Amino acid sequence: MNRRRYVLIALAGALVSPLRVSAQPAGKVYRVGVLLITSRAHPTTARILQPFEQGLREAGYVEGKNLVIEWRGAEGHYERLPTLAGELVARKVDVIVAGADAAAIAARNATRAIPIVFVAATDPIGQGLVKNFARPEGNVTGFATLGEAAVGKRLELFREVLPNITRLAAIHDPESDRRGIAALREATAKLNMQLRQHEVRSEADLDRAFRAIEQERPEGLAVAASVIAYLNRKRVAEFAAEQRLPSMFSFAEFVEAGGLMSYSFNYSDNYRRAVAYVDKILKGAKPADLPVQQPMTLELVVNLKTARQIGVKIPHSILLRADRVIE
Repeated sequence: MNRRRYVLIALAGALVSPLRVSAQPAGKVYRVGVLLITSRAHPTTARILQPFEQGLREAGYVEGKNLVIEWRGAEGHYERLPTLAGELVARKVDVIVAGADAAAIAARNATRAIPIVFVAATDPIGQGLVKNFARPEGNVTGFATLGEAAVGKRLELFREVLPNITRLAAIHDPESDRRGIAALREATAKLNMQLRQHEVRSEADLDRAFRAIEQERPEGLAVAASVIAYLNRKRVAEFAAEQRLPSMFSFAEFVEAGGLMSYSFNYSDNYRRAVAYVDKILKGAKPADLPVQQPMTLELVVNLKTARQIGVKIPHSILLRADRVIE
């Protein structure tokens, strides 16, 4: 199987150099706050965080010796984020690492002094997190997802698999990606496709979305940014398979759980790259001087086993472009 990555143009000079273990000031203990929409204890979240924790160790930060990590997780309840962010401020952490949009916004609202590094912001400028990518200004910087920019390409790939599709259902969370769903509406309109949106903020919402989609009988399912859908991605993938519904996702983990296709950035890789910014900030760098970075690659993942199960033939052109094929 030939594989290649879709390499995107990154901001000039924004590449993060490999981390090198360096001696930390004797007796100095750094305090890093991590604000998550989910919970660190969730198996998927724990796996995504592994490169971050490993990267810190490789950079010379050892918990219990010169590092304390203050973990705060909202367990999918967005309303808890402001309180959790306030707790991190009260703990006088040296830097806050925010897992996604809502977490970054909560952290920014809680402090304009403590440096903040967001890991997966969909619209950093529109959300008021930074002034611009090259010079963020303020106390916030980090890593964007290019979620909005990827929507059109994602739908084009899906249309290549399903050339006759006219009705598409979408599961999304407006708290996670307002601009992404707007981009999906625009993309489906250009392709003369009907779009039915289903907002999912809780598991009850997810159940209601499933029932509605069963009644609507669309020809495809798109799952955009949604913490609840992500945490329940096996259920989502199983539902799509039961309905024989081709599915396109914004995270590869859905495809690993049995979904059909995904085209996305790598969440774990963003956490790995965030270590370099945390390290620079702990050594005195200002967030305003650290440019917002975009994903270096977007990955196309296809599940052939699922394709066979639901009776969808994946074109050879898609397989040639896939970075990973699950068989």
